[in-house]
Amino acid sequence: MRTATILLAGSVLVLGLNGCTQLDQIRGKTAASQPVNPEGEQAEVNYIIGPGDSLEVFVWGNPDLSATVPVRPDGRITTPLVEDVQASGKSPSELARAMEERLARYVKHPVVTVTVSEVVGRATEQIRVVGQAVEPRMIPYSEDLTVLDVLIAVGGLTEFAAGNRASIVRKVGKTDKQQFNVRLADLVKDGDISANVEMRPGDILIIPESFF
Repeated sequence: MRTATILLAGSVLVLGLNGCTQLDQIRGKTAASQPVNPEGEQAEVNYIIGPGDSLEVFVWGNPDLSATVPVRPDGRITTPLVEDVQASGKSPSELARAMEERLARYVKHPVVTVTVSEVVGRATEQIRVVGQAVEPRMIPYSEDLTVLDVLIAVGGLTEFAAGNRASIVRKVGKTDKQQFNVRLADLVKDGDISANVEMRPGDILIIPESFF
């Protein structure tokens, strides 16, 4: 009886271990079949390089040919052995392939990796602030960006700003534009959150000067 009990316990232990092993294998297969951070990978694939972006160009096995370079206003970059290659309008992977083609004249089977280290983006993906802001300029668009975020980025309004006569010019469709009023003074001075409108890529925020 004691022997049978030991054998039964041993069988249960073996079955339990086998069950755990099979479960681990199933988990492993499931994990292996799932992509790692698909949203991050998709974002990397979809990002389009624009003027002002800073790029890290790494040539495997050739550190002398690697460089960190800005995208010039004409949309091009220059790295060792590769001059005036078009970067704007391409994804990082597309630019890497283009640079490999150029480097193949000098290096056998070059492998290039391009990483965007600082994002500015194309004009259509930026917010332009003009007029009576402390630092009027273009800022990169990001998801859920509001007009208050934009004001913070440009240092707020000047003392001469007519905040409640500000307006946003927004592209509608391929060619049309619409312009609507935003009450920046109510938002900044009175804390009226109903005036905190959401921004869209390509918006132009115009802040006029007040008349005395």
